[in-house]
Amino acid sequence: MTRARLRALVQAIVALVGAAAIGITVAGRAPKTPPPRPPAERPVLLLLTSLPLVFGEHFSVQGGGSPALKALETRYRVVPISVTDPAELKRGRLLLMAHPLAQPAEDLVALDDWVRRGGRLLLLADPLLEWRSERRLGDPLRPPPMFMDTGLLGHWGLRLDAPDESGISRRTLGGVEIVTNSPGSLSGNCRIGDDRLAAHCRIGRGAATIVADADLLDVPRVGGKHNLDALLIELAALERK
Repeated sequence: MTRARLRALVQAIVALVGAAAIGITVAGRAPKTPPPRPPAERPVLLLLTSLPLVFGEHFSVQGGGSPALKALETRYRVVPISVTDPAELKRGRLLLMAHPLAQPAEDLVALDDWVRRGGRLLLLADPLLEWRSERRLGDPLRPPPMFMDTGLLGHWGLRLDAPDESGISRRTLGGVEIVTNSPGSLSGNCRIGDDRLAAHCRIGRGAATIVADADLLDVPRVGGKHNLDALLIELAALERK
């Protein structure tokens, strides 16, 4: 082998080693959480949920204001809504549905139309919710044990499956590792991650991100130091779409 060819081979090896080192550094870099916004610059975030995120289970101011809500309020003006009818949806362009109650058919039509006209939706649809509740089974104020899909996901070309086994699990959301509890899996026509936790869909002029878990918001119990970072990252990504 000539000196020139040997020199070229050494340079190529050095370049490969350098690239690998850069890759390792990037992979190990702390997740970049979207920064807080000044109050005057916070856009409206509609919030529809059956979970005790805004108030505690007994609607007391004490114990309300969950870690998830506090994280959201660093970047958004959170506006709770109870249904996805046109009057409520017109109040904002970005909606977080965190394990919502089943919506009437006419409100699902309104939601689909709102997304297709340019709305942005982050839907946490948990097929096996493990959120602890003091309310008895059957209490209408207790979060439902599973996401009640009445056809919306199928209309968007998605299928949501319950897990084969329950328990704490690690997944990736927003490019960071999170801790979940009995997450489901998604399949279908949208862009779906390797672990099938999240689906990113373009729907008309709008976009929807569906996550097959909601227990990730219960950070006091499941842990997961980056869970709420992932929530903010996914919302920020929807804003850019």
